[in-house]
Amino acid sequence: KYSLSIAGGKEGARLTHNHARQYTYVLQSLTLWREISHDMFKLWCLAEGDLLRENNSYRLTDTGQGLNRVQNAPAVSRAIHQILHRSQQKLGSWVGSSVIHLGDHNVPNALMFIDKYTQVPRILNPVVLVLEQIPLVAKQEGLKEYLQANFGGVDGAIKEILTDFFRHAFDGSGADNFFDAGSCIDGRLTSAWNWCSKIEKKRYYPVFKLAGFVGFDGEFSK
Repeated sequence: KYSLSIAGGKEGARLTHNHARQYTYVLQSLTLWREISHDMFKLWCLAEGDLLRENNSYRLTDTGQGLNRVQNAPAVSRAIHQILHRSQQKLGSWVGSSVIHLGDHNVPNALMFIDKYTQVPRILNPVVLVLEQIPLVAKQEGLKEYLQANFGGVDGAIKEILTDFFRHAFDGSGADNFFDAGSCIDGRLTSAWNWCSKIEKKRYYPVFKLAGFVGFDGEFSK
């Protein structure tokens, strides 16, 4: 019931992983995001250097998301490859692609890279807050019965949300080709945002609302 296995072409997934492989894939993605977040101040300083370096020219290009300043980011690129190597060493193995998009139509420049990864807390924090609130929701009259009838109780609701998140926020979705999404470093974040965009269609969405969820761009209601 709580298997993390996914199959390409089913339920929007573009990757095919059994339970163990998907578990590793999710763990390494979250580990990488943590390492990037820890080094964000350093990356931000390097990004400013890349953007403002006199001999680092740029070209104004239509990337499919409007006109963007496409520019190499050598300092940020070196730093993020070091972070990736550190994450790989901690985990001991790596599932999927290690390609990092930077200075192309996916991530045009260093500032866009920084912007993408400052979104990680905006994805993860609301999910964590909902999970923390579910036991409190269950204390309200009638809601314990609702959770029991629909999810088998508090634990069932939490497990269903986490199972869906670990499966479909990391399934390679979010674009129609493996260069823009898939298992590459940038594509993992694309898949997570794709999951966020579909939250209102989830069976457990009423639980999110009961827990005070407003959106991934807003605050929780009190």
